Amino acid sequence: MLQDFITTGVFAFILTFVRVGTAATIMPGIGDSFTPANIRLYIALGLSLVLAPLVAPMLPDPVPQTPVLLALVTMEFIVGLFIGTIARIFMAALDTAGMLISLGSGLGNAQLFNPGFAAQGSLIGAFLSVTGVVLLFAANLHHLLFYGLVGSYELFPVGGIPDTGAMADMMARAVAGSFLIGVQIAAPFLVVSMMVYIGMGVLTRLMPQVQVFLLALPLQILLSLVTLALTVSAGFLFWISKFEDGMVFFLSGG
Repeated sequence: MLQDFITTGVFAFILTFVRVGTAATIMPGIGDSFTPANIRLYIALGLSLVLAPLVAPMLPDPVPQTPVLLALVTMEFIVGLFIGTIARIFMAALDTAGMLISLGSGLGNAQLFNPGFAAQGSLIGAFLSVTGVVLLFAANLHHLLFYGLVGSYELFPVGGIPDTGAMADMMARAVAGSFLIGVQIAAPFLVVSMMVYIGMGVLTRLMPQVQVFLLALPLQILLSLVTLALTVSAGFLFWISKFEDGMVFFLSGG
């Protein structure tokens, strides 16, 4: 009896840890490069210990043979990877917005290490990404990620074969939605930059002997910074609402 309990408990914990641990290493905030690996491991272990008793009734009984067990582990890894990637895609909307803002504000050459993506990125993109992670936890949206992990056991039952076609379609829709959110956040800057370039073009035609682009570059940067100061709070509020709606939509099965 005790042996069966231990075997079943370990089996439930392993499968839960594979899905939760995989998702936790990719999710924004928890899975970012600036989060120590041991902290990610502790979070994944803690969530797995809590969820294992809830998942146990959904697991095959008795414990399957090794080939079947390996197949279950592989499918759980795929599901965890999918959930974490969906969350990361919506987080990438801020980096898309930062790239568009940098290109339109004259700060495109200002590069900075972006800790959210562990790579060089635009100055504005790094600012938006890091602030977005802070707001993610301040607004308790990380709870939504944990709820998504729990709800994923209804959307993707243990032992079921994931529909790769539907998963690919959801991934493509998530990428398209994330890019649209980034463009919408950067829309005021795109409008301001377009007006500045139109004005420079007209001024160049009227005064061809003047180096208009050199004179207008400081003005372009100043207008972009003013626009950023006026719209950054609204942009973050818009992103938070879209992040929440997107996660609820995709984790509920679309």
